[in-house]
Amino acid sequence: MKTYLVGGAVRDALLGLEVKDRDWVVVGENAESMAARGFQPVGRDFPVFLHPQTHEEYALARTERKTAKGYAGFVFHAGKEVTLEQDLLRRDLTINAMAQDSDGRIIDPYGGRQDLEHGILRHVSPAFAEDPVRILRIARFAARYGFEIAPETMALMKNMVANGEAEALVAERVWQELAKGLMERAPRRMMEVLRECGALKVLLPEVDALFGVPQRADYHPEIDCGIHTLMVLQCAADMGLSLPERYAALLHDLGKALTPPDILPKHHGHDINGVAPVRAVNGRLRAPKHCAELAELVCRWHIIFHQVAQLKTSTVIDVLKKTDAFRRPERFQTALNVCIADARGRLNFEHAPYPQREHWLALLAAANEVDSAAIAAECRQNGKAHLIADKIDAARRQLITPLHKSYPHS
Repeated sequence: MKTYLVGGAVRDALLGLEVKDRDWVVVGENAESMAARGFQPVGRDFPVFLHPQTHEEYALARTERKTAKGYAGFVFHAGKEVTLEQDLLRRDLTINAMAQDSDGRIIDPYGGRQDLEHGILRHVSPAFAEDPVRILRIARFAARYGFEIAPETMALMKNMVANGEAEALVAERVWQELAKGLMERAPRRMMEVLRECGALKVLLPEVDALFGVPQRADYHPEIDCGIHTLMVLQCAADMGLSLPERYAALLHDLGKALTPPDILPKHHGHDINGVAPVRAVNGRLRAPKHCAELAELVCRWHIIFHQVAQLKTSTVIDVLKKTDAFRRPERFQTALNVCIADARGRLNFEHAPYPQREHWLALLAAANEVDSAAIAAECRQNGKAHLIADKIDAARRQLITPLHKSYPHS
């Protein structure tokens, strides 16, 4: 039985990176012969088997034919006559179309090793255009490795978008690739690639609409709202923030694309106006609840979080309640993390201090010292249950007022 290590494992090994997953291709076999060797079939769309000892996946060499739009519109053929070169030809990029035999020899029929050395992402064949998910994948690889995209490949991607292939992508696949791309070391690059080929306007039109929208140069020297968004996203990645935090960073300023021209470039009200487009993106992508909730929370409240020094004590209490900080302090803290990225995601402000975060957390900690249960019990005992909320708020104000007054410029 001829088996070959293929794809990402070969690529990453040549780059000197840790190999996390290993994929194998089997040549000269069929489903019956694999079963006779003890391999367990697991593939529904094409023959994939689990090794009887290692439980790694082994796929029969196969070819594919496009039959309909979208990533699922393919017919696969696997048989003993399919060669390794034919199997590699159906892959997306040359750097993913290499194999390694049992002796460690690299089989590279399409120039993947050279492209790897030169840092180029290049499609293997015109069949690249048959699967729109590859647009997202190549953008994600650009974010991971920082490679350039071959001009002919970018031209092909643009044609795919123009032909409506990106519109055929289903929400689950878009989210899957977007989430992976956001967690790469340079997610900004993913957005840049998607915008260059036109896919961002199709998949995330609310983000694409931010480009070309100006904002006040004294606070935003980068001026362009789209550029600021990319800077915030990259800052979130550089901070090592989680997927929900990076997703919130990407969507935090969507309201700026809806700001009336008469109040540009200050964008007053963009926080409130951004909630509707954030919800639209969440719904269209079917974003996981924890990601969707944080994105909406950051969009709605980030300006208020920034301006804590200007808030009255009573307003502070109101914000803590409306953001559910008492019940969900961890989410409140992650929202403040995104606010750091927002403050630093500006030209020449990359290392700006953000004391607001620690002040908000100190205010929350102080307010949490109030014994709400005891106050509630006392009110009920005195027949004044209707005053419970007011009494708790009053006790919280008493505790946080001295702390808030000591905050600079408050």
